[in-house]
Amino acid sequence: MRFAELSPGRLIQAGPRSVTAAEIIDFAKRYDPQWFHTDPDRAAKGRWRGLIASGWHGCAIAMELAVSAVLHDSESFGSPGTENIKWLEPIRPGDALTLRIEVLESRISPSGGTGILRSRWELWNQSGKQVLELTGTSLFELQPK
Repeated sequence: MRFAELSPGRLIQAGPRSVTAAEIIDFAKRYDPQWFHTDPDRAAKGRWRGLIASGWHGCAIAMELAVSAVLHDSESFGSPGTENIKWLEPIRPGDALTLRIEVLESRISPSGGTGILRSRWELWNQSGKQVLELTGTSLFELQPK
């Protein structure tokens, strides 16, 4: 999607994207090796009553969906960061996740060479529960005027 198509108020949806227990465990063993992400037996007896994905895994899935829906073949070249990451509900094996992106702000830098996009990302499961929310900024390479 091109930067020019991303005006405030635009809504974009991507997914669903299914999550497996094996994927949750593999991601967690590498990046967030806490027992409730890596040990299904122990997790079944814990507070969450089962295996849950790392919040960072949820962020990675949201990024995967954002790339497929918006950023692939765009002028995007990076991001200076995100604001207010919230993990609202656990992501569990078998969940089918859908990303909803709302463009909040779209502007061009004073030089005219960079498009700056601020958007809210919401990740929802198949039961209509929101599992993740963040506000992100993306940068796009534009031809200076």
